[in-house]
Amino acid sequence: MMTKRILIPLTLLFLLSVLFSACNTQPTASGNYAQNPAGKAYAEGKEIYFVHTEASDPQIAEKLTNMMKSPVLTVPSLANVPSESLAQVYVFENGVKGDGPLGYQPDVFNHPPSSQGYTPLREIILVKWVQDAKARELKSETEIKQAEANGELVLTPTNVVVNMPFVVWDGGKR
Repeated sequence: MMTKRILIPLTLLFLLSVLFSACNTQPTASGNYAQNPAGKAYAEGKEIYFVHTEASDPQIAEKLTNMMKSPVLTVPSLANVPSESLAQVYVFENGVKGDGPLGYQPDVFNHPPSSQGYTPLREIILVKWVQDAKARELKSETEIKQAEANGELVLTPTNVVVNMPFVVWDGGKR
């Protein structure tokens, strides 16, 4: 009789613990979530994070795949997207050393989410300091355009398009 009194509550406690642990389990890649490595960059002076998913150029796709240790697919037709449907990402070729794709400062994006002109499709614009010794970290398109107007930078469009959706930005996240 006493064994039944102890056994029933213990069994109920065990079943409740199993039920609660099942409710607290987070979905995995086979469930609702997948993991993508995010890159750090800037938009309008604020730190943001983004992912690379596809690129129009196979060499860029390979470079991004190796850099992020996550596959970036080659989709040549992205290069056919009309320019008015693209935003820009500024990639530094020299200057301040950092974690950018070419070994320099992080990229700078224009048109973050919630701004007019937002699109995840970005044309890569290469940024090169005229005098490497005068380089400084820039965090917005406005700063880049001002430095270009001052003769400090040269901007070179590439016609390479990369799908780069934001995952964390000022005022939002996915």
